[in-house]
Amino acid sequence: MVNVDEAVAARLKSHGTDFEVLVDADGALAYRRGEDVLLEDILAVEDVFQNASRGDRSPVEDLMKAFGTTDVLTIADKIVKKGEISLTAEQRKKFIEAKRLQVIAIIARNAINPQTKTPHPPSRIEQAIKEARVNIDPSKSTDELVNIAMKAIRPLIPIRFEEVDIAVKVQASFAAKAYGEIAGFGQVIREAWQNDGSWIGVIRIPAGMQEDFYALINRLTKGDAETKLLKR
Repeated sequence: MVNVDEAVAARLKSHGTDFEVLVDADGALAYRRGEDVLLEDILAVEDVFQNASRGDRSPVEDLMKAFGTTDVLTIADKIVKKGEISLTAEQRKKFIEAKRLQVIAIIARNAINPQTKTPHPPSRIEQAIKEARVNIDPSKSTDELVNIAMKAIRPLIPIRFEEVDIAVKVQASFAAKAYGEIAGFGQVIREAWQNDGSWIGVIRIPAGMQEDFYALINRLTKGDAETKLLKR
């Protein structure tokens, strides 16, 4: 259960009456985005209020009129999903910064400059987002924000999401131990084990993660591997 002193109010006005529940801010935003969060884990108290700061509980007749039930979890679900979550200025600033960094990281991993076929540095993406004045709304999902940011920065820098296929050959001395991490890095399109115990495969990965992939291959094989970027 959430500490009441650290909880914030989620508020919904219905049938001319305010209804509030006390929630964990992080958890409520995650629940609202549809993430795997249990409602009972984000409630500070299982009660519905007219005014949570004063501790004024909502009358049963008001609950029935607005929601057709007195079940707290059913009502809280509607309030958190459809209502307003009150954030302090500090909380909002923290959420916005965390979201902004997530958006930059996702774009940097998945996008390239189509003119050079190379990834954009995160700093360049960050600058473009700043110049485009992208509004990072903490109530929106990361996927939504990435789409918004991409649309906003395309007029500023050449950028698009793209995947690349990389052929890899790992010598027998490293193949068995390296296989799991290599296969887990992306999608294995084709693969074959050779008679000498070496492994050959084609891995499809986000274009922006090429440097990370090559670094992984070098680490796993001590530089004794062959790679080739394939045309798609």
